[in-house]
Amino acid sequence: MTTGATGASAAEAAMKKSTGMNKDDFLKLFVTQLQNQDPLNPQDGTEFIGQLAQLTQVEQAYNTNTNLQNLLNQGNNSTSFAAVSLIGKEVQALGSQVDLQQGATAQLNLFLEGSASQVNLTIRDENGNVVKTLDAGALAAGKASVAWDGTDNSGAAVAPGAYTFSAAAVDVNGEKVAATPFIKGRVDGVDISGTNLILSLGNVKLNLADVTSVAQGV
Repeated sequence: MTTGATGASAAEAAMKKSTGMNKDDFLKLFVTQLQNQDPLNPQDGTEFIGQLAQLTQVEQAYNTNTNLQNLLNQGNNSTSFAAVSLIGKEVQALGSQVDLQQGATAQLNLFLEGSASQVNLTIRDENGNVVKTLDAGALAAGKASVAWDGTDNSGAAVAPGAYTFSAAAVDVNGEKVAATPFIKGRVDGVDISGTNLILSLGNVKLNLADVTSVAQGV
């Protein structure tokens, strides 16, 4: 069965549920009444024709809504396929999450709007508790990446997972420099089950809509 036929059937079913009959039911009723009318006192068909026209308009409205929904579904499917095609590619996205893997060093990525003489980073766990504070020293304007060895402030290794971080930066005059964290990593999975498409970068989950750039993975 074609998409158009399926949409028409759905529209007819919806119309029958809403009005109690569809166009075919109305025509059968119309013919039955004509067959059983008094030939010496025939009914005026004008009213029937008007009602049929109204019913046809209702059916057309349902068909239009169904076709629009089909178009939206096709668009959503295209977006899902596009998201799946990102697997294996490196993306950058808005956000402050950082992925910590077992036995690996994590990279904290940020963008500085100006040169900073001092940058301090604060890493928090999923409950918002401070895990680590890092002194990154001086960093030039633009994109920067600071390594985190996966230990807390006491030097003990923390559990792998997704953490968040914030940055505070000042220039040589002690003036605040805007520092914006961002996510960078390789996509290893896509969740298309919900309304929002979710990309997986190790332990980090992010919305497809937050992605700002895509590069071929190495």
